[in-house]
Order: sequence, then C-alpha cells, then structure tokens
Amino acid sequence: MPKIVKKEKKGLRSLSSSAGGSSVETSPLRPVFVEKTPPCICNCPNHNQVRKVLMTIAKTDDLGKTYDQTLEESWQIFMETTPMPATMGRVCPHPCETDCNRSALEGGVEINSLERFLGDYGLAKNLKPRKLTEEKRSEKIAVIGSGPAGISCAYQLARRGYGVTIFEAFPKPGGMLRYGIPDYRLPQDVLDAEISRVLEMGVELKCNTVVGNDIPYESLQKEYRAIFVGIGAHKGIKLNIPDDDALNVFTGTEFLHRINTGQTLDVGDHIVVIGGGDTAIDAARVARRLGAKSTILYRRTRNEMPAIKEEIDGALEEGVKIEFLAAPLEITKNGDRAVGMKCQRMQLGEPDASGRRKPVPIPGDTFDLSFTTLIAAISQEPDFGGAEFLKEGRDWIKTDEKMKTKAENFYAGGDDIELGIAVTAIYHGRRAAEAIHELITGEPMPELHQQEIIRHEKMKLSYYEAKQPHPSQHLPVDERFKKIDAEIVKTLTQEEAIAEAKRCLSCGLCFDCGSCWSFCQDNAIIKPVVKGQAYKFKLEFCNGCKKCAENCPCGYIEMH
Repeated sequence: MPKIVKKEKKGLRSLSSSAGGSSVETSPLRPVFVEKTPPCICNCPNHNQVRKVLMTIAKTDDLGKTYDQTLEESWQIFMETTPMPATMGRVCPHPCETDCNRSALEGGVEINSLERFLGDYGLAKNLKPRKLTEEKRSEKIAVIGSGPAGISCAYQLARRGYGVTIFEAFPKPGGMLRYGIPDYRLPQDVLDAEISRVLEMGVELKCNTVVGNDIPYESLQKEYRAIFVGIGAHKGIKLNIPDDDALNVFTGTEFLHRINTGQTLDVGDHIVVIGGGDTAIDAARVARRLGAKSTILYRRTRNEMPAIKEEIDGALEEGVKIEFLAAPLEITKNGDRAVGMKCQRMQLGEPDASGRRKPVPIPGDTFDLSFTTLIAAISQEPDFGGAEFLKEGRDWIKTDEKMKTKAENFYAGGDDIELGIAVTAIYHGRRAAEAIHELITGEPMPELHQQEIIRHEKMKLSYYEAKQPHPSQHLPVDERFKKIDAEIVKTLTQEEAIAEAKRCLSCGLCFDCGSCWSFCQDNAIIKPVVKGQAYKFKLEFCNGCKKCAENCPCGYIEMH
C-alpha cells in the first residue's frame, strides 16, 4: 500500500485537508518551471527572439490587444537585435527554420516570411526603434564599412547614445547587400529605407571615403574612442588558370557589382558561371534576365551546394542549366576574349576539411563548353588596403569572443573575419557594440544564455491542432524576365502573417494552455486570473503525480 504522509514542513498535505484532492504521495519529485531554448533561436546566428515575436502576435486576442499594437511590439522585438528585418526577411537563408519543432507535424513555421512581413510593416507605418537611453555620450566611435556588420554596430551604439561615424568606400551604403545581391531578391529602396532609419538616429555617413587611403587609420585612432572594422569581402577570387584575365571573364562579385550599379554589359548569348554558392546562383539568374542562356559549372553534387535551396530551385525554374561534378581545366581565347573552356568530369572522394566529400578528377573524362561570357564565382576575400596591421599571418582578421582584434580599441566583424551570411555579420556588429560600451562604461556586456534546447521528442505534439503553413507567393517565371529588378517573392498579407504566427508551438515556454491546471487533482497549481500572468505552484498541496509535466505540451514543466 502507498504510504499516507501527513502534512509536514516539506509540503505533503493530509487526507483531511479541506482543499480536497489526494494526499497520497506518488513521487518525491516536484514540478519546476524550466524555460528552454527553441531550435529557432538556437539556430539563428544572431539569436533573434523568434518565439517571443511569434507568440506576441499569436496571443493578441487573448490579451485583449489590437493587431496594430502587437505587430508593432513584435517589430520592436526584432529591432532589439537587428536593424534590418525587411532586408533580412528577403536575403537570409533562414537557419532558424531548419529544426523548427512544427516540422514534426505539417511543416515548420515560415519564420523568414514573418520577419519580412514585420519589416515591411515597420517601413509602411514609419515605425521608429526604441533607444536604450536618451543620453548623448561624449565618446565618438568610428565604423569602417556600411555592410550588415557595420550598420548593426552603428545602430546598437546609436541606441546607447554614442556619436557614430560610418566611413564607406563605395558611393552608397549597404556593402554586399547593395553590391552583391540582385534587386529581384532585395529591392534597393527597401535597403535604402532601413539604412536611412539608422542614420536618422544620429549616425553620420561618409561615402566615397577609403580608410587607409583617403584617411589614415592613425588619424581615426586619435579622434575616436574605438573603431569597428567591417570592410567585407568584395574582392572576387580568379580561377587561377591561364587566360582567366580575358576581357569577358569576370569574378562573381565584379559582375554583380557592375549590374547593381546600373552599368551596361554586353554578355552575349551564353554565360557560364563557375561555383556553387549564392553569388554563382545570383550571377546565373541575372544572366537569364539579360537575355542570355546560363550554365553553372559545379565540381560537387547538388547535395553539397552551399547556395540557398530556394535560390537553386528558382534558378532551375528559370532555365539555368547546372553541370554537376565538373570543373574548369583551361580557357580557349579568340583574340583578347575567351570563347570556350575545356572541363573535367569529377567524382566525389573522401571528405575534406569542410566535411564535404572532396571532388577528384575522372582520368580522361573531359568535355568542351563554349560561351560568350565567363564568371568565376568560386570565392571572395577582403581588400585590406591599409588594414594589413589587423591581419594575422595568412589569416584574415581574428577576434576574441567580444569581437576585439589584436590592435588596441579595434573591433571587427562580418566577412573580413570569415565568409558567412548577413545575419552572422549583424551578430558580430551587435556584439562589438556591446563590447565597446563595456570598454567605455565598465558595464558588463550581456551574457549568452545557455539553456537546454527543447526538441519535439520532449513535447506533447498531440495537443496542437493541425495548421497548414502559409508559404510566400512567387512571381510566375514568365513575368520575372520583363524587368531585371522585378521582385520574385511576395510579402505575406497581414492575415497570412497572423495565421502563420499562430502556428508557433511556444516551445519551452508557457503559453497559457491550462493543461497543467486541468490535470492537477490536488489544486497544486494556481491559474492566473489575468491573462498573460504566470502560473504558480502550491507545492505544499503537490503529491508528485507528474501529470502537469506529462501533459505540458511545450515541455516547460519538469519534475525535480
């Protein structure tokens, strides 16, 4: 027989308790609320508070708010970590969606589409981000480069009251967001609007200014308390085979830069692109919009292509041909122009340092490929011009966990550290701003929380009703070629965005479903009278039956 324990200091109540229920102790364990990190936040390099954004929208009706209120609140939550949600909602490869626990049901939440919607909503409503202080600090900070890392750093410093000056080598700000991404993916008016919002916070922008050439780094050190270097990696790497310097052979970054600045290029009727990343895909799709046939040469298979899956799909829809397991051997010239190339068939061997299987030549298996323009989109690197003192050996700039370089009061981030995606650069800029603030004020920068990651196996998915995803609509293929800058993906409507937000499972955090309260027979759980307030335990009434934990859909309750 189970032992009947009378109410004592440790909290088990007697059979005669007037509160009702059972006093039979079934377990010595007691429930504890333990917040966990959902995969969406864990997988986001910038740790955007995705769950909070989505649940703020999803709980609108329950909390008696209007959608205008909660959409603005959700936009402000995004703006705590990123100054460019409309931009990132268009270009980010959305690693946040990779392991979304909703994938175990009908499919993951369309987080990137929601970010884009909220970004566009903020622009349409002319919303302004909240500053962390209205104080104007006397310290001045220099930011070199106005790409995602530089804009992020300047934004976070401006929120803290610092005077920030951005030095940009090109005529317009944006870095690779402007000069390396086609307009059909990221309209320049969207990028302009989000950068302008940062500048309106008091950030000064000096374009056509090359630090290290027009202004020595030493001069900046005398005038500014700290310097953030976010020069990006705009220098394309050549094929390193004979005749890759022909007039009609471009690097991927050079080709896209020319297109994005409105230059007219006579590319002929067939462009061949070497590479498998986003730059290669972008160049090939731009070629189609210029009226040319487009072929990509990639030395591995599609499974190894680092480009965004949706962009590869889009390229194939648009008639781009991809020659997998093929690499360039030698270029054929006619005068000063390249006209063709001998290519080598490849096969996959053992994994290389990146973990991908290394391509190796198939002896004697070659083929010829003719073209009118050749684009090498194999990689890119920074142009350090004047900043060589920050490099370490053959490496690029190296930083510690606070984004600090080996040079005193110099911080860095983005592609001049290591090639990566824009959201990673935004994280670098944000952390550097926090570290600079710590340097000046002594206030410790926020720590990164190390919570357990909640997976769907530890949730009760049977609780959630089926809700189909709301994918973004795409422009029909035949409409895409009518204008070179015709945007392909459409923003969700407000109704679609709200419905998509309501698909969030609130993994690892209470969403007021009431299941724990309903299943507890011992009145050991206090349900809040006011919606949105926290549930509480009356542990002196608990007998350890575990029903609250077993029936918590989101995995927020544990027994300890």
